[in-house]
Amino acid sequence: MEKIARARFLHQSPRKINRVLHMVRGEDVNKALNVLHFSPTKASVFVEKTLRSAIANMMNAPDAKEVDVDNLYVKLAVVDGGATLKRWRARAMGRANRILKRTSHLTLVVAEKDFPGKAGE
Repeated sequence: MEKIARARFLHQSPRKINRVLHMVRGEDVNKALNVLHFSPTKASVFVEKTLRSAIANMMNAPDAKEVDVDNLYVKLAVVDGGATLKRWRARAMGRANRILKRTSHLTLVVAEKDFPGKAGE
């Protein structure tokens, strides 16, 4: 069983968030939360909140009877570009430079580990 959590229109570029996602892809949930909590980046706060939401989605699902947090891992971690806010800055001789304020859409999928030899599945 797997559950999804999404965070949209985050005020940070996808490139910066992707650097943090590389640290948690495929990791156990407990290890990923530990890494994110002690990471000094702004992106780690976004990713940690989204990961906690995905865990809560898994625990509160109607079809989740006995879900153990220790058996969860980050199955998929993807960041996509969102809307870009376009601004300008005045420069010398009446010119203007463009400033692009990028946003991101973050998707995390949390799943249970499959144990070989599990009876009845």
